[in-house]
Amino acid sequence: MSEKVLQYDKPSLQGILTIPGDKSVSHRSVMFGAIAKGKTTVDGFLLGEDCLSTIDCFRKLGVKIDVEGTNVSIDSPGIDGWQEPSEVLYTGNSGTTTRLMLGILAGSNVHTVMTGDASIGKRPMRRVIDPLRQMGTHITGRANGQYTPLAIQGTTLRAIDYHMPVASAQVKSAILLAGLRAEGTTIVRETEISRDHTERMLRQFGAKVDEVDGVISIQGGQTLTGTHVSVPGDISSAAFFLVAGAICEGSKIMLKNVGINPTRDGIIEVLQNMGAAMTLMPNEDTQSEPTATITIETSALKGTTIEGDIIPRLIDEIPILALLATQAHGKTIIKDAEELKVKETDRITAVVDELKKLGANIEATEDGMIIEGPTPLRGASLKTYGDHRIGMMGAVAALITDGAVTLDDADCIAVSYPPFFEHIEVVK
Repeated sequence: MSEKVLQYDKPSLQGILTIPGDKSVSHRSVMFGAIAKGKTTVDGFLLGEDCLSTIDCFRKLGVKIDVEGTNVSIDSPGIDGWQEPSEVLYTGNSGTTTRLMLGILAGSNVHTVMTGDASIGKRPMRRVIDPLRQMGTHITGRANGQYTPLAIQGTTLRAIDYHMPVASAQVKSAILLAGLRAEGTTIVRETEISRDHTERMLRQFGAKVDEVDGVISIQGGQTLTGTHVSVPGDISSAAFFLVAGAICEGSKIMLKNVGINPTRDGIIEVLQNMGAAMTLMPNEDTQSEPTATITIETSALKGTTIEGDIIPRLIDEIPILALLATQAHGKTIIKDAEELKVKETDRITAVVDELKKLGANIEATEDGMIIEGPTPLRGASLKTYGDHRIGMMGAVAALITDGAVTLDDADCIAVSYPPFFEHIEVVK
């Protein structure tokens, strides 16, 4: 843990940033490249700790992976050529690595043991393991597989027809990746649409995936072929500078090559609803993921209600949206966000507790929070809970506080945004 004291004296933010690669797409580029036969090349890869954990896991399975800057090459014999690892697969703080690996390893030919850090050890895994067990998976673990460490014996799987109880791209992806190796056609039915990076990338690697009105199906027995992946900038990371640009006086920031996948663009819609001075210029030369250059300026913001089917499209952005709401005129209500309780930490409690220390008028509810604004914020000592998004929320708050903000653990931000503090210096 590394304490960091931040005092910026309310700067005007000006400049151009290229946001680091999308974490979700970076994870999947390595996973799919390792499943596929042949060579896969990736540019724009996120060199965050979570994504490096994914690389480490596949290296232990015998996949050759080279990293040069943000370029990654994966040379794989395909999933049937993997070696049984002699070491435990360590997923660090990465829920995406842990949960998607369960679906991948379920249909492999190897036996593995997987664990993560203390935070991963508290995050629920049965939501993934229960449908995988319906497919015939052999998984054992702490509390009957509710928590890591987990042992997975790869086996022959059977297809299932699964109704998603909650919107979760991680659960959906684990089932689809297991379905790739199952006998028959695996079907996943969503009532609320979740991130579709897995479906897009499966097609990019040559698989056939059908989707009609929230019903996704994949035929088992398909093989993937190595390809090239360009990773867009992560909109969840861009969110922190979108908010910073909107709430800091006299600011104008341009963010280049930001992914605007329609299952991830909820923050764009909320910013527009709140009156943000923002423009988007879509890029034409894209692969499976749409991108745009986004410009944000200081904005006169008004409160709003964030609820319903937009929540899965911005679940990771809610901490920074709560900070934004402290500077908007009127009341902002966030609800239907119970999923925040099982993230890296209980983000409802963490966001409310830390913003209150800064002087925010904010209250927790069972499924979200209520914020009244605008409120001047003051410096304080904040806990990050080892959660990168809480840490970045506190750092952005420091741009507008009277007095310094101290983060008890700034290192956690490297999980998703290694050059975050450098980028603050670029625009301030």
